[in-house]
Amino acid sequence: MTAGPVPRLLLVEDSDTQALQFRRSIEPQGFSVARTRTAEEALEQLNENLPDLLVVDYRLPGMNGDELVRIVRQTGRTRTLPILMLTGDAGSETERQGLDSGANAYVPKGGGADLLVSRMRALLRQRRPAPDRAAGEGGLRAAQLLLVEPAATYRTLLRGLLAGEGYEARLAKDEGEALAALDSGDVDCVLLGLDSGGGLDFVGRLDARRTASGEGYEIVLLSEEDGPEAVLAALAAGADDVVPKSSNREMLLVRIRATVRRKLARDDEARAAAHERERELALAHARAQAEAAEALAAANRELADANARLQATQAQLVQAAKMASLGELVAGIAHEINNPLAFILAHHDTVERSVREARTLEGEAQAARLAKAADRLASIRTGLARIQDLVVKLRRFSRLDEETAQLDVPEAIEAVLTLLGPKLGGIAVERRYEAPPTLTCSPALINQVVMNLVSNAADAVDEPDGRIVVATRCDGDAYVIEVGDNGRGVAAEHRERVFEPFFTTKDVGAGTGLGLAIAYGIVRAHGGGIVLGESPEGGALFTISIPIRPA
Repeated sequence: MTAGPVPRLLLVEDSDTQALQFRRSIEPQGFSVARTRTAEEALEQLNENLPDLLVVDYRLPGMNGDELVRIVRQTGRTRTLPILMLTGDAGSETERQGLDSGANAYVPKGGGADLLVSRMRALLRQRRPAPDRAAGEGGLRAAQLLLVEPAATYRTLLRGLLAGEGYEARLAKDEGEALAALDSGDVDCVLLGLDSGGGLDFVGRLDARRTASGEGYEIVLLSEEDGPEAVLAALAAGADDVVPKSSNREMLLVRIRATVRRKLARDDEARAAAHERERELALAHARAQAEAAEALAAANRELADANARLQATQAQLVQAAKMASLGELVAGIAHEINNPLAFILAHHDTVERSVREARTLEGEAQAARLAKAADRLASIRTGLARIQDLVVKLRRFSRLDEETAQLDVPEAIEAVLTLLGPKLGGIAVERRYEAPPTLTCSPALINQVVMNLVSNAADAVDEPDGRIVVATRCDGDAYVIEVGDNGRGVAAEHRERVFEPFFTTKDVGAGTGLGLAIAYGIVRAHGGGIVLGESPEGGALFTISIPIRPA
């Protein structure tokens, strides 16, 4: 036998002497033997651990060996278990009963150790059909037999006997026709009736063929000789059973029936295993789909949560940057308001004093005092108008009450320039308004973008020669706002990073690195784009492009 796991045998034998002789004959040949004394004990043992081969004595106390075999064959788990029956009886009736009960082979106890070992090795040499072959067969069908017999008379006789058993037999008179028949379709059993010399060679080639191809047919040699030497030679060559042609017809059919039953049982087992694998694969596929769907749903939920958090964070960043920008403007705006306010307060004192003195005077002196008070009131009105203009422009810049509305772009730019007036100082600002004035957008956000760009331009230029150009134009379906300057520009190695959050080229503490990143996000949210280029003035040029929407 080839190297591999040690075959495990379960021997059911009530005689201690016979069991000891069996062990001494078998274990040196590479078998592991476990033993029970009764059929009932054997059934318990089979429920716990399934051996590779069951060897059963026909005569047992209580339940006989053939009854045990019938029970084993009725159970799906043990239906294809190889079973060898032993008996000391010489009659063929015992052999027939044993084989009809479901045993695969029959060996007399006096047959010798060599015959016993050869039979066991032949039974352990079970071939299972390839999974695709087994899975393709289903339902009830007649067994397919191939009869290779050169003698026409015996060939016709045996074909009639097989047809009476319900088998479909194909005939071949030599090796060439046999191989052609095997190539043309599935065969369950090959009955080989060639002469002993050529027959054994062909048995070896058939055995090699089925090993290489995975075909599961059985090989039964119909031998002219019935001596032990002929049986041993045939089993060693690869035959699964050897049936003497001299056997009576009933025994011949019993032996063939046992062999075919064994093969069909293996087919059923392979088919059931294939169906079970298909079912397990289908269940695994369904579970995988369910798990994938659940994982996808969970991922979608996590993505939605992350997107919601991102949007909330973005809104907070926009607001924080806007507040930071407004904080930067507070000092300048406060100064712009404080100047007219101080002027108003001073003139208010003058007006009160003039009015109070006028009450004590008459004629031209009184008129002079009242005229001075009226002049100061006019100055007060001018200061108040200036303060009112600052407040109106500040309100226009914020536009917190409008999410999407019509924005007067030039008016919004002027509001930004007014609010940035203290920062701009002596920097010259040129306006080039070529596009239509209105744009549908989020006014507060677009104001924020323009203020960030103008503020950055103011930081980039130097007085007194600083120059900023703010322009609007239309480019197809896009509304374009440009902010350029004649400042230092942006170094080439920094241009691809200027829109990254927290990236800044300003000194530490002079910038947060959020202004351009938030401007980029705002413009993208409007479906537009913002790019950095070189200004004709020599510095940086930021170009905002926003789709024009109907009013």
